[in-house]
Amino acid sequence: MSQGKSLFDDFLDDSSQGSQGMPSLAERMRPKGIESVFGQEHLLEKDKPLYQAIVGRVPHSMILWGPPGCGKTTIAKLLAQHKETLFLQLSAVLDNVQRVREAIDKAKKNQSKQSILFVDEVHRFNKSQQDAFLPHIEDGTVIFIGATTENPSFEINRALLSRCQTYTLKPLDDDALQQALEQGKKYLEQENKLLITLTEAARKLLIAGCHHDARRLLNVLEISFQMRDIANAEKVIIDVTHVQQALGDKVAQFDKGGDVWYDQISALHKSVRGSSPDGALYWYCRMLAGGCDPLYIARRLLAIASEDVGNADPRALPLALSAWQTYERLGAAEGERAIAHACVYLACAPKSNAIDVAFKEAKRCVQENEDYEVPLHLRNAPTQLMKNLHFGEDYRYAHNEPDAYASGESYFPEPLKDKVFYQPHDRGLELKIKEKLARLKALDEQSERKRW
Repeated sequence: MSQGKSLFDDFLDDSSQGSQGMPSLAERMRPKGIESVFGQEHLLEKDKPLYQAIVGRVPHSMILWGPPGCGKTTIAKLLAQHKETLFLQLSAVLDNVQRVREAIDKAKKNQSKQSILFVDEVHRFNKSQQDAFLPHIEDGTVIFIGATTENPSFEINRALLSRCQTYTLKPLDDDALQQALEQGKKYLEQENKLLITLTEAARKLLIAGCHHDARRLLNVLEISFQMRDIANAEKVIIDVTHVQQALGDKVAQFDKGGDVWYDQISALHKSVRGSSPDGALYWYCRMLAGGCDPLYIARRLLAIASEDVGNADPRALPLALSAWQTYERLGAAEGERAIAHACVYLACAPKSNAIDVAFKEAKRCVQENEDYEVPLHLRNAPTQLMKNLHFGEDYRYAHNEPDAYASGESYFPEPLKDKVFYQPHDRGLELKIKEKLARLKALDEQSERKRW
């Protein structure tokens, strides 16, 4: 990007009269040139298809996936900036199928122009609503651009995805936000013909408080500016107090059922599995701050206790269950701490996924093999007829055997006699379990009473 001129000089004109009655600062500053877009260099370098689509004015149907305030709408408008292009914009939050039909009709009536249909928050349209775009993309009536904050793999129909190129926009990093902040400050200075000083503390808070969202950053900057001391007509100082008031109460980034939801619970799970109690506590608190139901986390911890700890520490499962029950009986104040207790315990516990692996292997074995009959010696014989049919014959009652173990006995159908599903790890209690199973296997090998 050019360093010689302001990224937003193109947007300043002599008619600016302050922000009253005007669009937000972020909207007024929306870039009109590709060189003014920051933070998405991985998509907008000269050898990239998206750069060529904008500069060469040859747009194609696409999905722009990225977090709020990263430049999705800006890129869509840059693709449509040519005078021979008709730009039609819809929002899946505000518009319905009728509005989609109206936009398509408008495109059909303007055959002399290339029509771009931009749909913001396209993931909020359901399957049938998304299907409505397909024939018009296929026959070239419109070039479709959908913007989404959610993972297209889950939220966009496969048929629509197959007709579009997906571009992933990155959250804006601190350097990009710093650049946006400087340009926003300069814009306000030129627009209002005064000097603005932003304290370092205010600058840091603004960048930290916007969650990588340039739109939010610029709008909070504008609100902070509007809260200035109007006594000084030529110089404005924006300090941390102004920014704090403009930001309002912190709303943690957490979208129940959305990508952030799954990303954070994934981070918590992986922290526990990776034996990081501090990481687990951090993500637990992040989810609480975002409004997650603590019982959702308690249920996940119960699953983790079985999946990732297993027999390496059998106390983990009842402890996780106790945390769940503590919350239900004592409420949030005590219950959240009990869930934190379980979170830390599971993170510190020895880990084994041997149960999970064994369970999946056993299910696979059942699916891949025929339904063998239960061997006669393992069947009950409550009636004389069953005894005459040899049900239960030669069954060895383990409690009557040395060490309560019937060495050489088999509990499988004969074709599966050598199957082994459960293979304990050398961690925690499973080390002892592994030693015991090895000892019992040796007894089986030495037994003169092998079943098969």
